[in-house]
Amino acid sequence: MSKHPDYSLLELASVREGDSVGTTLANSVAYAQHAEKLGFRRFWLAEHHNMDGISSSATSVLIGHIAGKTSTIRVGSGGVMLPNHPPLVIAEQFGTLESLYPGRIDLGLGRAPGTDPVTARALRRDGLGAEQFPEDVARLQTLLGPLQPGQPVKAIPGAGTNVPIWLLGSSLYSAQLAAMRGLPYAFAGHFAPRLYREALRVYRDNFRPSDQLAEPYAMLAVPAVPADSVEEARFLATTSYQRILALFRGQPLWMKPPVDTMDGLWNAGEEASVRDFLGLQLLGDTAAIRQQLDELLATVEVDELMFTVDIYDPAKRRHALDILAATRDQSTDSTASIN
Repeated sequence: MSKHPDYSLLELASVREGDSVGTTLANSVAYAQHAEKLGFRRFWLAEHHNMDGISSSATSVLIGHIAGKTSTIRVGSGGVMLPNHPPLVIAEQFGTLESLYPGRIDLGLGRAPGTDPVTARALRRDGLGAEQFPEDVARLQTLLGPLQPGQPVKAIPGAGTNVPIWLLGSSLYSAQLAAMRGLPYAFAGHFAPRLYREALRVYRDNFRPSDQLAEPYAMLAVPAVPADSVEEARFLATTSYQRILALFRGQPLWMKPPVDTMDGLWNAGEEASVRDFLGLQLLGDTAAIRQQLDELLATVEVDELMFTVDIYDPAKRRHALDILAATRDQSTDSTASIN
């Protein structure tokens, strides 16, 4: 690609073992503020429910908090799990956010529940679930678009705000729907790397221009563990290994300190599953991650990369953004010299 992708961040507001939610959210604010200083484009928060260790369940509330503590970075959902909510409520929430922070709010939508089946039933009042997703997306587009003559249901605030809607996915379904509707698309490569090439190709090949978007715009989410050395990165990565292992085992997802070795903590099958889950993980120092990025970007066309950075120490996590930014700036410099 001639143009290097923009960089953005996905945040789960992950709770460290022993920390409070208040401390966690203060760390998220500092993380977002540091990303803003470094020129990251977006800071998105993911909706999850009934998961010990993840505190981003009230996604729109947290978006407002982060947006209020920053000034230029775009803040949004990555995503709102639409089957859990009436579209009118989401339109009102995001219309309010856009009114408070004009030009800075994104509405990323997913069709999974973001939780277990029992909690999903507790969230849904009518049990319609994901099968109504295309109709709900269309309702949201109408509610956030210009008021139509005689429109019976209005989102106030919301109508006419035209909050950018993104479709998120980990399969081909949302890629096809985003292409058909002419919406930007984000693929969840940070936890489902298997289909990323095919999904992004399907999206580009089938894209139809819309009022929101004239040309396809694709984002790929990838996990990253940047550090000052490859050895340190391998050490820090054990935090995410422990977390995903806990996810597979149905255990709480508190962030745990890194360990010198995972030997004895997982068996061979679990290790293989965790590494498959993290198939797109970028790991190492600036040079190593730059090389891994070059290899990735040689295989797929994306306009933006969204990183998930699971590092236990908040200061090291913020420093990881310095390292990511250096890979972006190096690429920008080299592109400029070629041109």
